Amino acid sequence: MTLNFTALVARIRNSTKHKKAAVAFIAGALATSSMPPWNAWPVLWIAFPAFLILLEASKSNRETFYVGWSFGFGYFAIGFAWIGNAFFVDSETFAALALPSIGGLAAGFALYVAFVGLVVRALTPMVKNIWPSLNFTLAVCRVTIFASGWALVECFRGWFMTGLPWNPIGSTWATVPATLQGASIFGVYGLSFLTVLAASALVLVTAPSSKLLTRVAIIFFHAPLIAITVWGAARLSSANVEFVPNIMLRLVQPNIAQVDKWRPGLREQHVLEQVRLSTTNAADVTHVLWAETAVPFPLNKASGALAATAQAAPKNGYVLTGAPRVIGQRADRQAFNSFFAVAPDSTIRAVYDKTHLVPFGEYMPLGEYIPLPQITGKTGFTPGIGPATITLPGIPSFSPLICYEVIFPGAVTSDKDRPSWLLNLTNDAWFGDSSGPHQHLAAAQMRSVEEGLPMARVANTGTSAVIDGYGRILGTIPLGEKGFLDHRLPRALSPTLFSRFEHWPFLGFASLLMAIAIWISRRHSKNL
Repeated sequence: MTLNFTALVARIRNSTKHKKAAVAFIAGALATSSMPPWNAWPVLWIAFPAFLILLEASKSNRETFYVGWSFGFGYFAIGFAWIGNAFFVDSETFAALALPSIGGLAAGFALYVAFVGLVVRALTPMVKNIWPSLNFTLAVCRVTIFASGWALVECFRGWFMTGLPWNPIGSTWATVPATLQGASIFGVYGLSFLTVLAASALVLVTAPSSKLLTRVAIIFFHAPLIAITVWGAARLSSANVEFVPNIMLRLVQPNIAQVDKWRPGLREQHVLEQVRLSTTNAADVTHVLWAETAVPFPLNKASGALAATAQAAPKNGYVLTGAPRVIGQRADRQAFNSFFAVAPDSTIRAVYDKTHLVPFGEYMPLGEYIPLPQITGKTGFTPGIGPATITLPGIPSFSPLICYEVIFPGAVTSDKDRPSWLLNLTNDAWFGDSSGPHQHLAAAQMRSVEEGLPMARVANTGTSAVIDGYGRILGTIPLGEKGFLDHRLPRALSPTLFSRFEHWPFLGFASLLMAIAIWISRRHSKNL
């Protein structure tokens, strides 16, 4: 095996930088297939070793950057492809922007991966010969630095410039319940670190060492991920679902096509149809849940829409719905993408304004300099102040999350007041039957595990679901179907380690291992 790898790496090293970049692009695209809906997580054990081999075969910082960027471009171009569906809702206006926008977004985010490649090159000394003649200790350090750097940069891109933590590698475990439990300890970025560490370790078969030492090292790098999985399986084996008494939620999924959602002649009809779905055979229902902008009228201004919505509220209960909110007059008008709690008497009992707005979709960054409309409309939204815990009589306290607010780890609950459950209102109709809605659901599962909180997720076109604090989906309305789901509300679990300390345990652990690996590699390289 070592000889075969030696020949392969020698061939790669002697190839042009463009061929190396092409292989890196394929490896990056392959890594994306580990995510839902494909769930081909074993491909990571091919993609990351290949990436490390390509990095070592790069002959200069410029080539390293090019190879790293190509891997990232493949990863994000496939990972963001679902966004293209949104541009065809109003195809006459936006269709021509689909490919440039996805390509530009992927190209920009690929810079994060290019940076990781440069970090690996800078922090583990390069040698003149090909990888198989690289000292085994340096190879071990390189794997450690690469895994730490990848996960730390993931965390950074989830924060920088409001962040977009879409498809961190840890999300690949959303459909593997035992491994998913690790998010309750280290969060999704911790799972990313352990996953990249294990997958990248296979590259050690190309480093000079005895077969025994190589096997021990590979097992060592896999041990944390295996241990988390075993612990997670044990955790689930004793996990019984407990429900809050006297609470029955009805999740309503109207399955309204985005092209029809805001048509003036259909908006009232859409609201009335959701009222019908909410009140049909609803004797046991205590609260009704509608999706993001389920009411296509500003509820704080449109008294008729408010009265119609209130008809869906059970006695002594609420309709928890998304709708626009408008304040001010034309000169100082502000619009919000909001959540409303509506009582049977047509009063609004609670309001929450979406805080994390979608760049270019709900607001235009540098809008005063870029005279383009948002995809969602000609005027942008104003951000709210969140997260927030909503407390109402007759229902456990909850944290509302509108659309992609659910993808931000460590930012879904108030630091001062832990809620009893999470409510995610979204409208994935923009993205059709693409990978986007599946990956969005996976993010929701991850947040439930991290926080130890159940979640009710209501989506216009799906997938609507009730998720317990272990990330298990207890009931769903499938993607693309119309209907409702009546389900009891699971109880919250005890606060998790992640909910108490958020990213700090992961940041400390990954940074410490990286520092140790840097120290060892620097010390050891003096003997080369």
